[in-house]
Amino acid sequence: MAESGASTLPPTPAPHSPVTRAERFVWLTARVLEQRLFAHRFRGAAADPVETALDAYRNEDGGYGHALEPDLRGPVSQPLHTAHALRVLDAVARCAGQRVERMCRYLTSVSTADGALPAIRPSRRDCPTAPFVPVVADPPSDLLATGPVVGLLHRNEVWHAWLFRATDFCWQAVESLENSHPYEIEAAVTFLDSAPDRPRAEAAADRLGRLVRAHGLVALDPDNLDAYPVAPGYAPGEHHFPYDYARTPRSLARAWFTDDEMARSLDHLAARQQDDGGWPVRRRHWAPAPALEARPVVTIEALRTLSAYGRTID
Repeated sequence: MAESGASTLPPTPAPHSPVTRAERFVWLTARVLEQRLFAHRFRGAAADPVETALDAYRNEDGGYGHALEPDLRGPVSQPLHTAHALRVLDAVARCAGQRVERMCRYLTSVSTADGALPAIRPSRRDCPTAPFVPVVADPPSDLLATGPVVGLLHRNEVWHAWLFRATDFCWQAVESLENSHPYEIEAAVTFLDSAPDRPRAEAAADRLGRLVRAHGLVALDPDNLDAYPVAPGYAPGEHHFPYDYARTPRSLARAWFTDDEMARSLDHLAARQQDDGGWPVRRRHWAPAPALEARPVVTIEALRTLSAYGRTID
């Protein structure tokens, strides 16, 4: 018999807490995958159902498709879908085993001549895709696609022959960046946060942090956004904030910002929760389904970021 006052159940969230409001939003709008992810991360549910839901997006070639990344429609496998799948597996601590081995074989098969990944393979030509994701006949290697994949594989101590040249590509790309944009910087940070050579990663991150501030790639005052023009090609209001680069306090990008700058950005993130319980998608809306499917993904990420910084979400 349990001792008086002892409890084996998690505390019940407040009825109007951010996570409770987000839960209602997720159940009303999300795909099964995000429903399972939310239940695992915030309600203590098992990881197996997340893996099962992810399997619906896996193809026979070991890659992923079927609009796993909402802005890429259609069934065909693409590197950006694989990056999304790795983020899901990392979130449930299942980034290992035969599943990841198959993914690495797929990555090997679609790599460019220098061993890295293109953003979009030409097979996308027959499927709808966001207008800001260009499809070309001979796509080049892309840090935006390669950095997050390499970073997540290193983070989970996955070793595969594909990683050697892909890691070299990431180092060269990151250390030669002079003109960039926020999403590319985010990809670089994901790589650097888990790159095996920590002194080299810290030096590269320090340089990137100075570049981000010097080029105005971060909005440091959420109350004065007019002072921060968005990057060329981005949607109006598609600003990036300190929390976009430093998703957790352990990120190397955390050192780029003062405590006050980070606190203001987290206040802004918390305040962005909308009346329906979800967070908005800042990217350009180009079709109804991608915008609807992306919002639960963004909502779960916002809650994870706030929780990582000790902000109350329950």
